Amino acid sequence: MTKYNSFKEVKQAISSGETNCVSLVKHYLQQIETHKNLNVFLEVYADEALKQAETVDQKIKDGTAGRLAGMVIGLKDVLAYENHGLQASSKILNGFQSQFTATAVERILAEDAIIIGRQNCDEFAMGSSNENSAFGPTLNFADPTRVPGGSSGASAVAVQADMCLASLGSDTGGSVRQPAAFCGVVGLKPTYSRVSRWGLIAYASSFDCIGPITKTVEDAALLLEIIAGADEHDSTVSHTSVPAYSENLAPKKQYRLAYMREALESEGLDEDVRKNTAVKIEQLRAAGHIVEAVDYPLMKYLLPTYYILTTAEASSNLSRFDGVRYGHRAAGVKNLEQLYKKSRAEGFGAEVRRRIIIGTFVLSADYYDAYYTKAQRVRRLIKESTDEILSKYDFLISPTTPTPAIKIGEKSDDQLQMFLMDIFTVQANVIGNPCISIPNGENSEGLPIGIQILGKNFDEAEMLAFAKSLEQ
Repeated sequence: MTKYNSFKEVKQAISSGETNCVSLVKHYLQQIETHKNLNVFLEVYADEALKQAETVDQKIKDGTAGRLAGMVIGLKDVLAYENHGLQASSKILNGFQSQFTATAVERILAEDAIIIGRQNCDEFAMGSSNENSAFGPTLNFADPTRVPGGSSGASAVAVQADMCLASLGSDTGGSVRQPAAFCGVVGLKPTYSRVSRWGLIAYASSFDCIGPITKTVEDAALLLEIIAGADEHDSTVSHTSVPAYSENLAPKKQYRLAYMREALESEGLDEDVRKNTAVKIEQLRAAGHIVEAVDYPLMKYLLPTYYILTTAEASSNLSRFDGVRYGHRAAGVKNLEQLYKKSRAEGFGAEVRRRIIIGTFVLSADYYDAYYTKAQRVRRLIKESTDEILSKYDFLISPTTPTPAIKIGEKSDDQLQMFLMDIFTVQANVIGNPCISIPNGENSEGLPIGIQILGKNFDEAEMLAFAKSLEQ
């Protein structure tokens, strides 16, 4: 079957009679089977997807189909889908089935998207490599000896390896954008509160965002248009009206763009990533855009602020998985304290336990002001300083990641080096602004490289239009 690189191509093929939804699902199921070694799907909804495809094909014939008719989508294993497995790729939720459907998932189903399965991820979305899953690592399709990025690594590989047209992932510190960069696809993190978090398993509630992973900016725009907007189930969601993103992708003729001098001059930046980014900057200047370097001395505080606050929130959010209220319950215990300790030790993986312990420490009475309170103040400073830059420029651009995809196991024993992989992506989550990663060529070994565009709050329309112009 023809490989379709956009939803527009899919719709044209269906309209011309070249294919239909059932054929598409069969193709993707074959791809999933062919690439089983990549360890992408934890559960494939084969029969259900085929039945759904038959229904959508009939709706297309009747002229009653929704806007996503023909789009086959995978879900990261942190998004609730009623009567389907949901376990955040963790042993602690073995056998759990969701009792309801996440708002974002409900909205794509209402527009006749076809959900093909549940995708692997770093446990509770904590990780930058997809090596922390209780079900083993997902492998990068470009080079199976390398990681796909995390935590939505499998969601990115599914799109990269043509196992589905798009995926819904979650982004807490770059978990949609970083794997998109490693896999050569598009990853979009919306403004915080743009998309309802109802039905998303929480990692760090003031950072978490649901976002699409696609092959094109236009497809990401369409999915955001559908999943965004007010929701009675989520008191933190914005009531700001949702533009027709997919219909407003014409860019301005000239943009004012900034990039952080510290980012491109960093010693830890891979030479190919530096070169590709520099080439893109010169191309933008040649196209008539204003591109200027800005100093950003707060860059060194991004990661400490992010990890202090997210681990604190994780400690609080994951306390519910204790063997009593939710999750795995250990056998052979003599008292309540043993039950808590043994259930959580058996259910949680090493990285999740580590982050819970750090978060509990920074929230403790003796250290609360020294770490948590201070990090909240620095978060405000980071927000104010970034907003100041964006008051003078349309966007802040940077490499998405400091290196292309690393080898499996290369940094798993050095947590500091692993954390540094998020150096460019965490800023958007710390301040809540929208951000997108799009492909920016490959390195000398053929590994994908990404470039990232950070915009003003709720300015996704202009950010997507600019991203589409770069994509072209």
